[in-house]
Amino acid sequence: MESNDPFDLRAAFRAGWSPRSTARLAPGRVQANFVALPAASALDFAAFCQRNPRSCPVLAMGAPGERLLPGMGRDFDLATDLPRYRVWRDGAPAEEPTDIADLWRDDMVGFLLGCSYSFEWALGQAGMVLRHWASGSNPPIYRTNIPCVSAGNFAGNIIVSMRPLRPADAIRAVQITSRFPRVHGAPLHIGLPELIGVDLDRRDGGDDLSPQADELPVFWACGVTPESALRAAKLPFAITHYPGAMAITDLWNADLAE
Repeated sequence: MESNDPFDLRAAFRAGWSPRSTARLAPGRVQANFVALPAASALDFAAFCQRNPRSCPVLAMGAPGERLLPGMGRDFDLATDLPRYRVWRDGAPAEEPTDIADLWRDDMVGFLLGCSYSFEWALGQAGMVLRHWASGSNPPIYRTNIPCVSAGNFAGNIIVSMRPLRPADAIRAVQITSRFPRVHGAPLHIGLPELIGVDLDRRDGGDDLSPQADELPVFWACGVTPESALRAAKLPFAITHYPGAMAITDLWNADLAE
């Protein structure tokens, strides 16, 4: 796939292309985490997001049954235009299809939540080179001991993504990403992973990316956190993006800067 136009990329996903990661695709465009669940649970989930804005910053929320979100992109169909999905049944992952059109229901409410791949763009613009870019992999993900603020049946602990950075770059990363609260904002924690219940040798997702001797582990709140909430809520049916396979919107990251 040579084009980095969001419309072309979504068309390729709709046609069945499923890259391992969408990191660095469509440079400068906002990428998003995806959650869809029945309307009966949507208000509680919206409240969960509102109470946990670092982990679940809402970019868009659809109406029941609405698959197209024009404000997010031209002809952007939530049921076909992500590289891969994860279907949840009774609070556990059950399937990982590349298309959910046959699973979509009239009562489904779709959410797009801010994603760290967007603030990575800002770090790249500042001259930083993140090590997982070279391999086209995903940053490692860890479950912390920090509880989310619950809403209804939605609860769980915050999930974080980790990027190893040299101390000077870690300081710059705090300054840069704090301007982007709608895509997780500043790091949640730096160094001393045991203080947030993280063992760097025990990932909960993503790919291995151990800090080198001159690097600090830098942790950001992660859009996989809703998976913790779905496990706790044990909804009969819900759908998320597959980790690393993000929704690519037509929005520009620069427009989210504060």
